[in-house]
Formats: sequence, structure tokens, C-alpha cells
Amino acid sequence: MNQNALFEAAQRLALGDLLLLGEGELKSGGFRRPSILADALEALLGAVFLDAGFEAARAVVARLLEPALEGAVGAPVTKDPKTALQERLQARKLALPRYIVLVVEGDAHDQTFAVECRVEELSIVAQGRGPSRRAAEQDAAAHALAVLDSPPGHERKA
Repeated sequence: MNQNALFEAAQRLALGDLLLLGEGELKSGGFRRPSILADALEALLGAVFLDAGFEAARAVVARLLEPALEGAVGAPVTKDPKTALQERLQARKLALPRYIVLVVEGDAHDQTFAVECRVEELSIVAQGRGPSRRAAEQDAAAHALAVLDSPPGHERKA
């Protein structure tokens, strides 16, 4: 399940209102942050599984994530750019890409990350931006994939 689907389900439950967060997260709006709400819902689903078992957890997942699951039926399976890049490199028996945070800008509740993705063996250097480190890494990986897919002789930086 992707973060966005979990985040939307957590919002429908108003899960952010029930979280006990530190003062810094409260001030920075952590109870509204997609990554925190998605993680909290995953933890809740894990607790249901541990407390009531697989069938109960499956029923809760089906109920909470029904809109996302219905939209996924018949849709092609797509991989996020980081996973796709990793798999393509592993298929070539190459080392995994390295991700380096270049800069973090903005206030704690409204940050923008710039990340670099390096594939040393192929001399690929790609940059990405996003509202979280993970999103910026995904963006950088997407640019690295575009370079990887470009015809030979093209620029190896994105």
C-alpha cells in the first residue's frame, strides 16, 4: 500500500487527533504530516493483527482501504522509481545507488529537500526535490532512470 492511500485512510479516521506527539511535532503540524499519519495507520493495523489475528486485520484493511483497493483492481502494477532503479541495477549486478541529501530548506512544517542519486559504475548523477527526504529520493531516482534509459552518448547528469 502506498503512503498516500494510508494517509487518506488515516485522515478519514481523524487519526492525527488521537496521536501523542512531542512538542516539536505538535508545533510543526506533525499530526497532519502524511508520513506520520501513514506510519500511525500501519502501526494500528499491526496492533490489530497482533491482538486479533490475520483475518481481523484483513477485514480492517479491507474496510479502511476499500477505495484504494478498488482503484487498484485491474490497474497495472507499477514500481516506485527507487525500487525500479534498484532492481534494474541489481539485474546488471551493479551496486545500489547512493542518495545524498544536498540541502533542506524551509521551516520544520514546510520543508523542501534536495537529494542527489549517484550510480557510480555508470557515472550517473541525478538530483531530485520533494517535501520529504523520501519524496526527493524518489524524484532523483526517477531522473536517474531517465538517464539510464537514454540513448548512449547522452548526458549522464540529470
